[in-house]
Amino acid sequence: MANAFVAPPPPLKDELDIVIPTIRNLDFLEMWRPFFEPYHLIIVQDGDPSKTIKVPSGFDYELYNRNDINKILGPRSSCISFKDSACRCFGYMVSKKKYIFTIDDDCFVANDPSGKAVNALQQHIKNLLCPSTPLFFNTLYDPFREGADFVRGYPFSLREAFDRDLIGPAMYFGLMGDGQPIGRYDDMWAGCKASNPFVNLRKEYKGIFWQEDIIPFFQTLTLPKEATTVQKCYIELSKQVKEKLSKIDPYFDKLADAMVTWIEAWDELNPQGASQANAKA
Repeated sequence: MANAFVAPPPPLKDELDIVIPTIRNLDFLEMWRPFFEPYHLIIVQDGDPSKTIKVPSGFDYELYNRNDINKILGPRSSCISFKDSACRCFGYMVSKKKYIFTIDDDCFVANDPSGKAVNALQQHIKNLLCPSTPLFFNTLYDPFREGADFVRGYPFSLREAFDRDLIGPAMYFGLMGDGQPIGRYDDMWAGCKASNPFVNLRKEYKGIFWQEDIIPFFQTLTLPKEATTVQKCYIELSKQVKEKLSKIDPYFDKLADAMVTWIEAWDELNPQGASQANAKA
């Protein structure tokens, strides 16, 4: 008798969380069910915390609203944006997984030219697991192609994939939304979204002007050799934001302070990562 076929587990099933910021019921998950159901969801409810958010049955999830954020972070909750999808940062902070996939509640499954649903999550996972090559490249072939490898002499330190412990504390989207002069820039620089472009312009127009100074700021940014961890680099970055960008708008003074608060809150909720960072220093 032939052995029954057993489907392989979804990639990174126990190593990936899906973070979703939302203000509404998550009926959109039904179309993503074939791709998302095996994974753990972290839902960050924005807006009125007294509103009940409904999640379709069958999903493994945890749900946080503003009251939860205030309870967990206390006075440091001020670093989490309100009435803006940048509140998803809180999901990054409480996740204990190595990888995070984030999506908005108005993103729908696309179809390829043949009509087949596109598994965007699987494509992102494949990209995460492929080595990145920021400074070197193979001269003979694509090292990411199945069955290929890196040429002799390619630095081994640059052949690894995404590392949450190294990059996680830097994934802060800043202060946006309620009470802030800017919103939605998490979408501008860290994603895409389908929504009303004219409404968005009112939220984003200051950033459109600011980025003419912000982009050169990052292009010329240097960090001291003493900044040996992500946390120390981010604190140093906050100092330079206050020093060099506050002339653009007082918002950047507030942002610089929030960046420090974010790192303090991150280390509080991720003490193992913080101790590892201190050990490397």
